[in-house]
Amino acid sequence: MPEVGEVQRDLREALKLVAVSLKEGDAPFALTGGYALWARGGPEPEHDVDFMVAEADAPTVMARLAEQGLQVVQPPEDWLFKVFVGEGSAQVMVDILFRSAGVTVERDHFEGVDEIEVESVAMPVLPATTLMSDKLNAMEEHACDFGKALPAARAVREQVDWAVVRAETKENDFAYAFLVLLERLGIIPPA
Repeated sequence: MPEVGEVQRDLREALKLVAVSLKEGDAPFALTGGYALWARGGPEPEHDVDFMVAEADAPTVMARLAEQGLQVVQPPEDWLFKVFVGEGSAQVMVDILFRSAGVTVERDHFEGVDEIEVESVAMPVLPATTLMSDKLNAMEEHACDFGKALPAARAVREQVDWAVVRAETKENDFAYAFLVLLERLGIIPPA
């Protein structure tokens, strides 16, 4: 097994710390993004950790995390807030999203999520189908890196309902092109 780098070790610690803090509250939440795909067998990200909460719960969650001594920042973007864990060069970022691809996250978004043990902490993790739909719907002219999405799709392909992903991403031309690539590479069956 490859040695874990310093950045990934710090990200994993931040993931656990924020997950435990979120679990102590009443608001439903789930791990999403790259680390959710990693929890399901995908490649480990090197940038940040992402959690999702309902938009209605975001102010309460934000206040709760701040009360627990975490550094919480509201950036100009109106679809997330950020939590910074650690100090100096060991400081890492955790994004708490409450909108996904412009769609407001509601509490019912978390019904039926799987609880998975991630780094010895049991936490809700979004399903692979939802994760792939979200990842593909985020693709656009300025953020369309098939090279990063391909290993994730390959790793979780058997956990994904690709018909649902096709339906949920049908309006996104970049997602469509990526799905064609997956078909041509034999990673997923043709539509």
